[in-house]
Amino acid sequence: MVIKDMDLSVAAGEFLCIVGASGCGKTTLLRLLAGLARPTAGRVDFYGKSVTAPSRERAIVFQDYSRALLPWRTVAGNIALALETCGLPKAQHSQRIAQLAATMGLSHAIDQYPSQLSGGMQQRVQIARCLAQDPTLLLMDEPFGALDAITRQGLQDEVAHLAEAHGTTVVFITHDLEEAIYLGDRVIVLASNPGRILKEIPVNIPRPRHQLTTREDPRFLALRHELFGLLEGH
Repeated sequence: MVIKDMDLSVAAGEFLCIVGASGCGKTTLLRLLAGLARPTAGRVDFYGKSVTAPSRERAIVFQDYSRALLPWRTVAGNIALALETCGLPKAQHSQRIAQLAATMGLSHAIDQYPSQLSGGMQQRVQIARCLAQDPTLLLMDEPFGALDAITRQGLQDEVAHLAEAHGTTVVFITHDLEEAIYLGDRVIVLASNPGRILKEIPVNIPRPRHQLTTREDPRFLALRHELFGLLEGH
């Protein structure tokens, strides 16, 4: 059993971060929320309805951006894929793609292919494609884990800003304790064998947050020590 006795709710508009050692069920939990897997016991509900299959209301950003994008499609073509599945009239595609590309800093690369882009730019394309669905819930599976520190921090700020601006609910999986504190309204710590909630920790640090000053805040440092201690003991 990967996950056992897990009772978890996420508030509308909340940015929830989940941390835990490898093998504790983080990705399995995300797949259950997305409808990509079904629980063998218990249930997953989304606004009162049982989750039994994927839905456009729930978009997922994978860690491996290089495999998530279609290499034979340009940036515009990859974003258009979501618009096609949503049934948006083709006449409206260009305007919507231009808006999303501008939002994610991709306007200059709209006609380029994934192989021509850096890792950070490829991940921007995947996020833009997810946003094209106009999801209520954005699920993110260690989306910045393979990126360099500066690129990662820039995307952290952009995702936090977009989530707040659009009122999007975000469930964010990460191994990075500082990333979880910086982004989250709340951090869930999972224990392993089987996966279960070890502790829920509210992040009472005001927004907007700043990559330098927030990380130097005594409250931030205290939360990092607490999270580290919990995971070290499990």
